[in-house]
Amino acid sequence: MATMADVARVAGVSTATVSHVINGTRTVREETRQAVEAAIAETGYSPNTLARSLATGGTRSIAVVMSAISNPYFGQVLQGIESEAVRQGYTLLLADPHDDPEHELTVVRSMRERQVDGVILAPSAEPDRALKYLDSQQVPVVLADRLGDDRYDQVGPENSEPTARLVDHLAELGHDRIAMVSGLGGLTTTEERLRGYQDGLARNGLDFDEELAVEGASASDRAARATAGLLARRPAPTAVITANNSMTIGAMQAISEAGLRVPDDVALVGFDDFPWADWFSPRLTVIAQPSAQIGTTAARLLLRRIADPGSPPRTHRLDSTLVHRNSCGCP
Repeated sequence: MATMADVARVAGVSTATVSHVINGTRTVREETRQAVEAAIAETGYSPNTLARSLATGGTRSIAVVMSAISNPYFGQVLQGIESEAVRQGYTLLLADPHDDPEHELTVVRSMRERQVDGVILAPSAEPDRALKYLDSQQVPVVLADRLGDDRYDQVGPENSEPTARLVDHLAELGHDRIAMVSGLGGLTTTEERLRGYQDGLARNGLDFDEELAVEGASASDRAARATAGLLARRPAPTAVITANNSMTIGAMQAISEAGLRVPDDVALVGFDDFPWADWFSPRLTVIAQPSAQIGTTAARLLLRRIADPGSPPRTHRLDSTLVHRNSCGCP
């Protein structure tokens, strides 16, 4: 059976360096990390996780607590988390708090009882109880996607400016009745995207009409009802922005059921790309988030926090990209 010393010999490094790569206890150069990982693959070395846990008092496991894990966006975030966690020798435990603050608290308590070494949390609209509990237990926490509390490490997308860019594009195409179907109330992502919508209207000389800003609660069925209400207004909006991919589907359903077509009758753009957006007819113009990178960064932040609990918290905002297709009305 291969040992850590065998890995060190093949990689041409010390056993201490091998240990740092495996345990994530110290930053090493990328080429050194790659050499150690190649040596692990060549020798077939398998770290003794149980012995290591007994020695360190950790379980080499982290919890990922986020709602709508089945959503393609969160699924891609999760892939990024898993890739980095597994690379550094950690396993994941998953839980869906259903955006319910009480259930969120129950979930994080359950994860703590399983002795996870840290938690990546996409917080609900009222995460104070869950965060207070984790603090009392001295559990390292990273906030992902939904930010706003700089006492913690956190990573998420830029929301306001990318949404404003959607408004810019629609205004350039001549739309002056632009509606917004926003997400679940109280979430920072919802607030920031709604603020971006308002900023975009203002910088294009368009008035903000409260009747054109409706809540879709981040769900396709709620978004369908909200969009149907928008289309029934007179005058109706000529363009609709949705604040996540599930609501884009709901909006498309409502537009179709109203006997209208995208983009001939109503332009439709959204926040969130997803794998089949390029295969819809029309192809969807969207803001694409760096979802896998958000997950990878969240995992790295948490593992750094586990290794160095006293380090200052960091906030990472990752830019999103306008993916220009033709549901906006462009050829």
